[in-house]
Amino acid sequence: MTDTADNNERIRPRYFHGSAGLEDWRVLGEGACAYFRTGSFTAGARLVRAIAELPGLAQDAPDVDLRPEGVTVRLITLTDDYYGLTERHVSLAREISAAARTLGIAADPSAVQTVQVTVDALETPAVLPFWRALLGYQDRANSGEDLVDPGRRGAPFYFQPMDAPRPQRNRVHVDVWVPYDQAEARVAAAIAAGGRLVSDADAPSNYVLADAEGNEACVGAAGAPEPG
Repeated sequence: MTDTADNNERIRPRYFHGSAGLEDWRVLGEGACAYFRTGSFTAGARLVRAIAELPGLAQDAPDVDLRPEGVTVRLITLTDDYYGLTERHVSLAREISAAARTLGIAADPSAVQTVQVTVDALETPAVLPFWRALLGYQDRANSGEDLVDPGRRGAPFYFQPMDAPRPQRNRVHVDVWVPYDQAEARVAAAIAAGGRLVSDADAPSNYVLADAEGNEACVGAAGAPEPG
């Protein structure tokens, strides 16, 4: 795949991270994210305006979260059959970073993360409708196991198939998606704070941890670039 590919071509996290000029960005569980430390609401509003003036946003506008301390930008395509990254996001990420640099605003790639709630389910079709109605969520594109907030602010819910009941474990846990270069430090911090490592069989993309009472959580990292 090259930069001349169709802008709508679907890409994987590793391809995104391996593209030049994207040092500000990290792919998490829900799209590519960047955090720009503005230091004030006014400076953040200037950055949001600069982003809004970029060409081509009617096709695939970013999610932008403006706070007094900074601005979080997320790039993701949401269609009836796809929930992920496309080639267009590579060029758009570069344009957003350039707009921030023009305003003298620096990015902090270590500050992004997303959180997902995972429910172990013996029969997902029997329980998913309850959670959909309770949360006011909708089905994730092309998936019968995921629910997402239509406002794209609340944590997504994933229903993990179970072959048999596991009474020794909680049936609900939290997945924390962090930048690929922050995962080991986050795991170490959680262990130092009283947790324990349950499994690193899928490291460095996923670690299973537990607190002092056995409540489990996962730390996930997507698409680290190839070494070298």
